[in-house]
Amino acid sequence: MRASNLALVLGEIHRRGPLTRAALSELTGLTKTTCSKLVGDLIEAGLAVESGAQRDGERGRPGVEVRLSGDRVAALGLEVNVDYLAVCVVDLTGEVRLRRQVHVDNRGSRPGSALADLRDLAEAAVAESGLSIAGAALAVPGPVHDGVLRHAPHLGWHDVHVDLGMPLTVDNEANLAALGELWFGSGARDFLYVSGEIGIGAGLVVDGALFRGAYGFAGELGHVVVFPDGPGCRCGARGCLEVYAGQEALQGASSMEQAGEALGLALASAVHLVDPGRIILGGVFAPLFPQLKEPVGRVLSARLGGMRTPPSLGVSELGSDAAILGAAGHVIRQVIIDPDKTVKQL
Repeated sequence: MRASNLALVLGEIHRRGPLTRAALSELTGLTKTTCSKLVGDLIEAGLAVESGAQRDGERGRPGVEVRLSGDRVAALGLEVNVDYLAVCVVDLTGEVRLRRQVHVDNRGSRPGSALADLRDLAEAAVAESGLSIAGAALAVPGPVHDGVLRHAPHLGWHDVHVDLGMPLTVDNEANLAALGELWFGSGARDFLYVSGEIGIGAGLVVDGALFRGAYGFAGELGHVVVFPDGPGCRCGARGCLEVYAGQEALQGASSMEQAGEALGLALASAVHLVDPGRIILGGVFAPLFPQLKEPVGRVLSARLGGMRTPPSLGVSELGSDAAILGAAGHVIRQVIIDPDKTVKQL
């Protein structure tokens, strides 16, 4: 009962911002005595802190507001991608306290070696931040099932059991980037986030929640076939979107016009299937949006035709940080959902 009540109180503070103990009692239905005890436990654990006095419209001494604390507990967001390793430390208030990115070619690398380098980067970041880490989440460029990276063709990794020597959640980069956009970006609650890197992935957010599919493999937009007779893809198929609009294609012979048209074709299929309210382009697509917007929009309009108005097309402001922010945000949500676990852990 105490654990659920602790989550109830912290959840209200997280959703609504600073609240007095009296307001928390009214919102949660708990007695003022119980609320005061729970708030004391949260403050002692470093999850909450008292702020300024605030009158609640009652006579007498003003109450003291309680808010989330960013002074002690933080989340660790990690990413291993084809051409970089990244880490960020984000406190409970959502403020990025530290961010590090190292450019390195991970193509054909040994998983153990690349993950050891990431662990060293993470440990240095944690030490520098001076904060207590409640947990970590890792973004990887491929589908994940039961904590196993099943297939990352651009890395050459298959069925990798990810181990960093710390409690860890592992998820697909595009999924976590979509959550990063939800929690740290536009704030839209219904959208399709398209992550353009060496590979191309997508994360579908519906009513503020990530859609994963039956086996967690939803969003592999990069392997939607746009031209069946096209060049071979690393996945083994031919004519996949990644061949025309992945980062390597954009740096090579593929023109922005061709890349935009291919992306528009793949997005038109996605719109027909899942009907997103908005499409948000992230990763390398963000800085290239001025060149991609016209061909993508044109093909979307032509393919959707009279069936529906195309969803709005926008760009993420998070850049390459989207996935590590989503990873850290996932950890923060776990703390909010189960603060008792964090209290015992720390």
